[in-house]
Amino acid sequence: MKFKNFLLDTAKGAAIGVAMIIPGVSGGTLAVLMNVYDKLIGAISNILKDFKNSVKTLLPIMLGAVLAVAAAYFPLKYALRHAPFPTVMLFAGLMLGSCPKMVKDGIKNGFKALDVISILLPLALVIGVCFIPNLGSADLSAEMPVYGYFLLILIGAVASCALVVPGVSGSMLLLIFGYYNEILETVSLLKDDFGHAILVLLIFAVGIVVGFFSIAKLMKYLLGKFPRATNWAIIGFVVGSIPAIFITYNNNFPEFEYTVLSAAHIAVGCVLCVLGLIGAYALTAFVEGKNRKLPDAAISETATEENNTPEAE
Repeated sequence: MKFKNFLLDTAKGAAIGVAMIIPGVSGGTLAVLMNVYDKLIGAISNILKDFKNSVKTLLPIMLGAVLAVAAAYFPLKYALRHAPFPTVMLFAGLMLGSCPKMVKDGIKNGFKALDVISILLPLALVIGVCFIPNLGSADLSAEMPVYGYFLLILIGAVASCALVVPGVSGSMLLLIFGYYNEILETVSLLKDDFGHAILVLLIFAVGIVVGFFSIAKLMKYLLGKFPRATNWAIIGFVVGSIPAIFITYNNNFPEFEYTVLSAAHIAVGCVLCVLGLIGAYALTAFVEGKNRKLPDAAISETATEENNTPEAE
């Protein structure tokens, strides 16, 4: 992989990493938006068949995601604490701006009456999970029962599923199940109780890895066998995630100190929403136009250089 492509994929991974820690925003959606979703799924699916090339593909994306999570957590927490409405409006704008290209690509693959179900079911699911009563605060302390460690693997797998399926927010699911704050607090406890904190985080990471690879293979299968229905289902997830952002923050985010909505907050929020929409739309249009100008051979060569990952058998 060329160094320029490595840096580009690292930057894309950073954007995905930021999305991973924002409840209501999907890392998978950002991957689709930046045209790395297929490459990511392909590398994960083929990691046992072609470990070296798959790792070369995944390394810059994962590196960018890890660095972004570490760098963006505190600024985002500050923004959500002191200006939640403008921040959420920016997120909504970014997702709105990504929708036109996704719908356009979906239409290219065809549309049938039954595809309405493919759209409505995931849309209803994304919004519906926001109304599940909070399952309570998870116990990740040193006194938690043994079954809590096994449950943590399951929770990690659930969170990773949301990273692979565009439109589903892993952080939002963690929040609903009562693990979002507890995981973040565990990170903070690394300096005070390193042994237990690192054990909890490692077990959680095992669940993420297991779920990540399992669901990636499932998504590759669905996109291969049922591409049209799967694409429209992804669109349903993305569209449903837009109102889900507001529902999640309004109903399930008491830990942030919401300020009273002022005219200034509303105005700034509307401006940021428009800027996010324009920015996301411009980015997708730029990428689409650039790919359209490339001859088929150049596109194939570029894909080979970037992916360097064989097709699944």
